[in-house]
Amino acid sequence: MQALVALVRAEILLHFSNRRAMLLSIVAPILIAAFFGSLFGGGARGGSLAVAVVDLDGSPLSRRVVAALQAEPALKTVVTGEAEALAQVRAGKLRVAAVLPRGLAAQAGGAMFGSTAKPEVVLHHDPSQASALAVVRGLLAQTLMQEVSRATFSPEGLARLQQQVRADSQVPEGQRGELLQMFAAIDKVQQREAATSGAGEPPAGLAMPYATRDVQALPDTGAAPAAYNSYAHSFAGMGVQFILMAGIDMAVGLLLMRRLGLWQRLRAAPLSRTQLLGSRIVASTLISLLVFVVIYAVAIAAFGVRVLGSVAGLALVLACFSLMTACFGLLVAALGRTPEATRGLAILATLLMVMVGGAWVPAFLFPDWLQTASLAVPTRWAVDALDAMTWRGQPFAEALLPSAVMLGFSAVFAAVAVWRFRWEG
Repeated sequence: MQALVALVRAEILLHFSNRRAMLLSIVAPILIAAFFGSLFGGGARGGSLAVAVVDLDGSPLSRRVVAALQAEPALKTVVTGEAEALAQVRAGKLRVAAVLPRGLAAQAGGAMFGSTAKPEVVLHHDPSQASALAVVRGLLAQTLMQEVSRATFSPEGLARLQQQVRADSQVPEGQRGELLQMFAAIDKVQQREAATSGAGEPPAGLAMPYATRDVQALPDTGAAPAAYNSYAHSFAGMGVQFILMAGIDMAVGLLLMRRLGLWQRLRAAPLSRTQLLGSRIVASTLISLLVFVVIYAVAIAAFGVRVLGSVAGLALVLACFSLMTACFGLLVAALGRTPEATRGLAILATLLMVMVGGAWVPAFLFPDWLQTASLAVPTRWAVDALDAMTWRGQPFAEALLPSAVMLGFSAVFAAVAVWRFRWEG
C-alpha cells in the first residue's frame, strides 16, 4: 500500500510540475465553455429575429400587417425592397424576408371563402435558420388572419365579396345563395353594433381564440426560480471534453515511458502489474477530479452556474467520470503502439465521443436514432448527469444510474488495459 501511495504521489507531483500545461488544461475549457454558453443564450438574455418585410401591395391592409409585424417584440422588422431583402438574407444579415404580393387586399378576403385564388406570400429564409422561419410563419399567419378578417367584414369588404360571389359563375347556385345570406347577416350585425357603439369604428377582426403564457420548467428549490443559465451545459460539455483530452495525454506519457524503458526498470521493483498500472489510474483520477472541481468553481463564481440539484450527486458524477477517463487513457496506452499514431487515433475517438455525447450541443437536438445510439458512449451519461445535478435540479437518485454506467465502462476499460498492456516497447 505504501508503494502504491508513493507512486500516486510521484505521478501527481510530476503532473503539476508542468505549470504551463496545467494552466492550459484549466483555462482552455473555461474559455470555450464561456463562448458556447454565450452563443446559446448566456442566461436570461435573448434577442429578436432580424427579418424584412417587402410590401408590394401598398394597400391599407398590407400597411397594417407591416405595422403589426414591426410592433412584434419577437421580431426586429425592417421594410425594404425585394432585391435588397433577398441579398440581406443570402448574406446572413437577415433571417427571413416576407414578400406581401400585389393584390393581397383584393384577393385575401375572397380566398377565406374559396371564391378567389389565394394570394401567395413568399418567405425567403436562411437555410440554416429553420426555427426562425417557423416563428415568422406563425406570427405572419396570426397577423394576416386578424387584418384580413377586419378588412373583409367591413361594409366595403362585404360589398366587394357579394359582388365577387354574384359574378363568379363557378360557384354553385345553392352555395352562392348561402354565401350571400351569410354576408347579409354579417352586414346587419355590423350595422347594429355601429349604431349601438357609435359609428366610425372598424370591425375588430378575427383574433386567435386563446392566449399563451410561457413558463420555464425550472427546478423547485423553495426559492424564487432563476432563469435558465446556458453556461451550465457548456461547462459540463467542455469539462468532459478536456478531461478526456487529459486522459489521452496520460496514455501518450505511458507510451513514451515504455519507449524509454522506464516500465522495465519499474518492474524490477517488488511491485505487481496491478500496483503499477493502478497507481496511474488513481493518480490520473485525482488529477482529473481536481481540474473538474476548479472548472466548476470558476463556472459558479464567474458565470453564475448553480448546483440546483444534489451536491453529493454532482461529486459522485465527477468522481466516476474522472475514474472512467483514467481507465480510458490506460486502455489507449495498452492498445497503442507508438505515441505518434496513438495520439491521432485517440483524439479522433475522443472527439466522436464528445460530439455524439452531447457535449457540444444538447443531445435532445439530435435525431431520434442518434439520441438512442448516443447512450452507448459514456460521455452522454456524464453530460446528462452533470446537467441533472446543476440546472435541472434533480435529486441524488438521478446520479446513481449514470454513475453506475460510467463505473461499468471503467471496469471494462481497466480490465482490457491490464490484460493487453505490453511492458516492452
